[in-house]
Amino acid sequence: MARVALVTGGTRGLGAAIARDLKAVGNTVVVCDVVEEQIAKFKADTGIAGFKIDVGDFASVEAGVKEIESTVGPIDVVVNNAGITRDGFLHKMDPVKQWQAVINVNLGSVFNTCRCIVPGMRERGWGRIINISSMNGQRGQFGQVNYSSAKAGMLGFTRALAQEVAGKGVTVNAVCPGFILTEMTGAMPKEVLEAEVKKIPLGRIGLPDDIGYMVAFLASDQASFITGATMSVNGGQYMAS
Repeated sequence: MARVALVTGGTRGLGAAIARDLKAVGNTVVVCDVVEEQIAKFKADTGIAGFKIDVGDFASVEAGVKEIESTVGPIDVVVNNAGITRDGFLHKMDPVKQWQAVINVNLGSVFNTCRCIVPGMRERGWGRIINISSMNGQRGQFGQVNYSSAKAGMLGFTRALAQEVAGKGVTVNAVCPGFILTEMTGAMPKEVLEAEVKKIPLGRIGLPDDIGYMVAFLASDQASFITGATMSVNGGQYMAS
């Protein structure tokens, strides 16, 4: 049975791979972004429809979810992938432009989407929520107190919500990517990339589809007994207990 899956920040990078991989296994996928040109290009390239939603703004998410569900159908799967970075040292970090902006988009968006979508999942007795956190949310990262805090917060959110909705047929899990080849990392100097790869026991940089395949599995019926889990997809670079 085809499920309707929403991928936030789904027009580029990891989000785009996740959207494609969910579609490949039979889901009806929609994405959201804040840039209309990217939404249009992604639809032209993949056939996947997109909606303009500011995931850091509750009213925008509420309106966007209503539009999706009225035009496409009830949302069965939500992948909270949208995120930004505004790196900097804590003692120089702007409280609004760097701290609050990252918290709003990376963590606040997870509340916004789940608050709007979970009631319907509970009523229907089925749902999949997959939160894309980060290895840096598990271990911390120099110059990223904002990003690491938001991504760590996603893990606590995942475990708490998983307990609330388990009896309603809804699972909630988190995926923590490691060092993944995207447009941003691909633009890094060759020697920097090589140095990063040396830190990965499996001996290669991750690919966006490595994350997409994990998400597609967690969204499936086969993952019905997995909830509240944190899935590390990092080639062994960080092995959390």
